[in-house]
Amino acid sequence: MDKNAKISLPAKVARILNTLGEHGYEAYAVGGCVRDSLLGRTPQDWDITTSARPEQVKALFRHTIDTGIQHGTVTVMLEHEGFEVTTYRIDGEYEDARHPKEVAFTANLLEDLKRRDFTINAMAYNEVTGLVDAFDGIGDLERGVIRCVGNAMERFSEDALRMLRAVRFAAQLGFSIEQETQEAIAGLAGNIKKVSAERIQVELVKLLTSPNPGELKVAYRMGLTAVFLPEFDVMMETPQNNPHHCCSVGEHTLKAIEAVPADKVLRLTMLLHDIAKPACRTTDKKGVDHFYGHPVRGSEMARGILRRLKFDNDTTDRVCRLVHWHDDNPELSGKAVRRAVHRIGVEQYPALFAVKRADILAQSGYRRAEKLAYVDAYEQLYRECMEKKECLTIRQLAVSGQDLIAAGMQPGKQIGEMLNELLERVLEDPGLNTKEQLLKIVTGKISDQNRS
Repeated sequence: MDKNAKISLPAKVARILNTLGEHGYEAYAVGGCVRDSLLGRTPQDWDITTSARPEQVKALFRHTIDTGIQHGTVTVMLEHEGFEVTTYRIDGEYEDARHPKEVAFTANLLEDLKRRDFTINAMAYNEVTGLVDAFDGIGDLERGVIRCVGNAMERFSEDALRMLRAVRFAAQLGFSIEQETQEAIAGLAGNIKKVSAERIQVELVKLLTSPNPGELKVAYRMGLTAVFLPEFDVMMETPQNNPHHCCSVGEHTLKAIEAVPADKVLRLTMLLHDIAKPACRTTDKKGVDHFYGHPVRGSEMARGILRRLKFDNDTTDRVCRLVHWHDDNPELSGKAVRRAVHRIGVEQYPALFAVKRADILAQSGYRRAEKLAYVDAYEQLYRECMEKKECLTIRQLAVSGQDLIAAGMQPGKQIGEMLNELLERVLEDPGLNTKEQLLKIVTGKISDQNRS
């Protein structure tokens, strides 16, 4: 990796750097955008650091937003696109392992880079000076290492979230964590309790949806999950003496996470799908473990965990339903599959098939081909049902509550009861779902009630 390599800056970034430079200020692209550019990746954001004070930045650009002006950050808007421009700063004392008590602006770029978390994130670049790499970030990129800038204990004492960020970067980039950095994490892991659930959630999702989500095991080994996800530690320590399994609940979970596509809901589902197994574990007379009822109880536990980590309601509901139904295996018939889709919810498909396959692939090889063939057949029946547009919900019935009232039924709860009865018949025989046939059933019911 060449220290003299030229980084291709987006036109708007170059424009901001040039504007600041023309007015006598230093300005550089900094942090993750430099790292990703050197790795040949496309940066998601371009952050800029400058010797200019916030009020000086604001004076040079027509449209700015005070995003974090107390910490020196102004967002410069160019054609509806925002770029964070932050004044070189030195962080004051950290009181809560989260935020500096105060920040002091400086005119020295190196002082600013010194306060950053990892060497690979502490590089700056502009087209005049080239790459500024005071802490051998390039060397660590070449070695594939996550290493703190300066003293690791100090960096993690300043902001405890950096410990989880180290694991997340290792997972995203396929890197390892340098030994001194690992030791500091292990020594300070308890401080992660001072970090807000919202910040932990963001890092956890990035880790889980990375190319190497199994790196969660590193967070476990270093004592981080014991603080923010203690249920996972219990899973890692729970064996599965059962022919369908070949490792602990936790190791199975890690394999399952890696076996499912990198989607937030799917990866969270695999993380939590067996969360209740330790609580539901029983051992029979032959020494075989069983985990009766773990999907239903797991759904309840998952909801508590996701709420604790401040996940939104939609994500929480989708994950909990998938956890609840991940082990549900209907008979392979059109009728049974229609009932299953109605019971589980149309919106859980086809995600449920990805969950089932990942679960199977993370088990032992015992009857694996048979299990996968079952999921294939289940999915084929589901797809046939969808292609035929068969009725699976009350909303898809060929009649509505208004139609039943028009046919002579009295408004009230009996309308809902009748619609449910009609749906049951249609799930049994999709051919019944015509207005004519359904109203015939309704009028017959009304006549029977009148006679009685």
